[in-house]
Amino acid sequence: MELTQSHSAPTPQALRIAKLQRVQDFLFHRITQFFALSVLIALVGIMVSLASNAWPALSTFGIGFFFTQEWDIVNGEFGGLIAIYGTLVTSLIALLIAVPLSFGIAVFLTELCPSPLRRPLGTAVELLAAVPSIIYGMFGLFIFAPLFADYIQPALAATLGQIPGFGILFSGAFNGIGILCAGLILAMMILPFIASVMRDVFEIVPPVLKESAYGIGCTTWEVVKNVVLPYTKAGVIGGVMLGLGRALGETMAVTFVIGNAHRLSPSLFAPGTSIASTLANEFGEAEAGNHLSSLFALGLALFIITFIVLACAKWMLSSMEKKQGLKT
Repeated sequence: MELTQSHSAPTPQALRIAKLQRVQDFLFHRITQFFALSVLIALVGIMVSLASNAWPALSTFGIGFFFTQEWDIVNGEFGGLIAIYGTLVTSLIALLIAVPLSFGIAVFLTELCPSPLRRPLGTAVELLAAVPSIIYGMFGLFIFAPLFADYIQPALAATLGQIPGFGILFSGAFNGIGILCAGLILAMMILPFIASVMRDVFEIVPPVLKESAYGIGCTTWEVVKNVVLPYTKAGVIGGVMLGLGRALGETMAVTFVIGNAHRLSPSLFAPGTSIASTLANEFGEAEAGNHLSSLFALGLALFIITFIVLACAKWMLSSMEKKQGLKT
C-alpha cells in the first residue's frame, strides 16, 4: 500500500502570526542593540566632552599638568599631581583595609555562620551599602576624626612611626583629618559593596564541590582556598573593582575628612585633596579659562585612571583563565 502525504497550505491566520513574530523579533533585536550601543555612545560622549573642555589647560601646561604640584588660582598655575596622588593613595588604603575584611565577612556568612544569624547579618551588611555618602562624611568629621586624633594617630606614631624609613608615613600633627582618615572612611564605605558581592558569588558554588572536599578531609580554609576561590575568582575580582570604582570617585565623604589642602606630604596624617573633592570644592566658583579647564582635566585624569583599573582587571582575569587552562 502506498502512503501519500498531503501538505496543506498555511492558513492566512498562520501567515499573519508568523509575520507578526518576525516583526517582533526584529524590533526586539534592534531595541536591545540600541540599549547596548547607547552605553558606548554615552561613554564616548563623556570622553569627548572631558577632552574638549580640558584641551585649553592641556595645551597651556602640556602633559606636565599631570605631574606638577602647583595649584595657584591667583597666578593661574595649575597641576594635577596632588589631587591624583590623594585619589590613588586614599583608594589604595581603602582597598588594603576593606578587601580582607570583606573576604572574612563573606566566608563567615557562607561557610561558618549559624543559620539564625545568617539573614540578619547579611541584611545588616546590605543596609550599610545603602547609607548615603554624606552620612559617612558627617560621621567621619564629627565622630571618627576626633577619636582618630586622640587615640589612633598617637598609637600609630608610637609603633609604626618608629620604624626607620617607614615611620615618615605616620609622622606629623595629630589633627584627625587627612589622607589616612579619608582612606579609613572610604574603607567603611566600600566594605559592604565588596562583602555583598563576595557573599553572593560564594553562595553559587555547587554544594557537591564543597562536600567532596570536606569528604576527603579538607578544612574550611582549604575548601575556601582550593574550591570556592578558584570557582568564583571572576566575581571576587568584579566585587573588588566595584569597590575601587566607588573609592576613586567618592566625593562628599572624602571632602569632609581629607583636609582639602593642595600640599604634597609623605605623611599620611597630613591633609591633602583628591580629584573628586577638588571638583566639588572649586567647580561651582571656577572662572572660565585655565582654572575651569584644569578642573575638566582632573576629571579626564579620573576617567583615565578608572579605565586603566578596569583594563588591568580584565587582563588579570584573562591571565588567570589562561593559567587555569594550562593546568588542566
